[in-house]
Amino acid sequence: MVKGSAARLSLGLTATGALVLGMIGIGAATADADTVTETISLGADPAGVAVTPDGSRVYVAVDINAVSVIDTATNDVTATIPVGDSHSGVAVHPFESRAYVTNTSGDSVSIINTATNDVVETVPVGARPYGVAVTPDGSQVYVANIDDDSVSVIDTATNSAIHIEAVGDGPIDVAVTPDGTRAYVVSSNDHSVKVIDTASNTVSATIEVGDDPARVAVAPTANRAYVTNRQDGAVSVIDTVINDEIATIDVGQDPIAIAVTPDGSRLYGTNFDDGSVSVIDTATNTVLETLDVGEGPEGVAITPDGSRAYVTNNNDGSVSVIDIDNAQCTASLCIDFGSLAGDGPLAGGGSTESVGNGSTVRGGSLAGAGSTGSAGS
Repeated sequence: MVKGSAARLSLGLTATGALVLGMIGIGAATADADTVTETISLGADPAGVAVTPDGSRVYVAVDINAVSVIDTATNDVTATIPVGDSHSGVAVHPFESRAYVTNTSGDSVSIINTATNDVVETVPVGARPYGVAVTPDGSQVYVANIDDDSVSVIDTATNSAIHIEAVGDGPIDVAVTPDGTRAYVVSSNDHSVKVIDTASNTVSATIEVGDDPARVAVAPTANRAYVTNRQDGAVSVIDTVINDEIATIDVGQDPIAIAVTPDGSRLYGTNFDDGSVSVIDTATNTVLETLDVGEGPEGVAITPDGSRAYVTNNNDGSVSVIDIDNAQCTASLCIDFGSLAGDGPLAGGGSTESVGNGSTVRGGSLAGAGSTGSAGS
């Protein structure tokens, strides 16, 4: 009897311990990998991509002089919006129903009302516009014009543009810091990034990067910007406090676009010649994994809750949907910060890491890894 009770107690403690470990998501050193869960056929070659602030729709520039709209709940294409010639970049307004699309051959930007999915205005900009970014307060849109070495700045209240001249040789992309004080412009032909002071709209610094830089992304935290260098097969890491390159990360062949997760913990970069996406840990500046996607991946955008990435595959006319694993790995442990009941001390409880969603499997209240900032249930 004593032996049996002890055995049962031992087994019970072991099972309980295993259950608790499972509940808080502690496992082996290898976390569940990110997974390509779906491929959406567009029937045309896609380039730029952006997700609406509420995460409900994805806007994709395609080569039939149109923008395709994807419903993220179903991953179905729900609309096709005609825009200008040879468009490439897409950016969405942070809180108004607007999307901005660069028409590269038309030297203009199409403004889409995202409530009605109609083009409401076309704004003339510089020669061969490509990258586009909206300031966090929504007051201005920055457009990189490759052929006349300028950046156009659109006032969103009036939809009129001014031009900043001599912004490097071949400015191709632009990103704005979270506080809106600076814009980082990739100069593709002189291997540098120009820093624009948005208060004066003047170039305040030049940062040397790698060979044939293509895109730039600014982290929401940690004072970092990231630039893809196509010929080097690498990503430059820029400290935005000192405006200098502090590291490089080797990735795949011909890296083009890059995006940062909302919590700043990971980068997702497309490798055009590899048909792959590099997933990078920003804490260590190392590649965690490489995912196979479609042919010629070009653009990438991440949903506001950090749960998915959408990758445009230019050569096969599709969009790959990546389910992002939110486990956090440290040394030999991988932890999904979840809860035992949803409201206890181990609950997500509004943390920016992970939350519960009411399930005993990974991704629920016993394993965390839910949407950013909501409470366990």
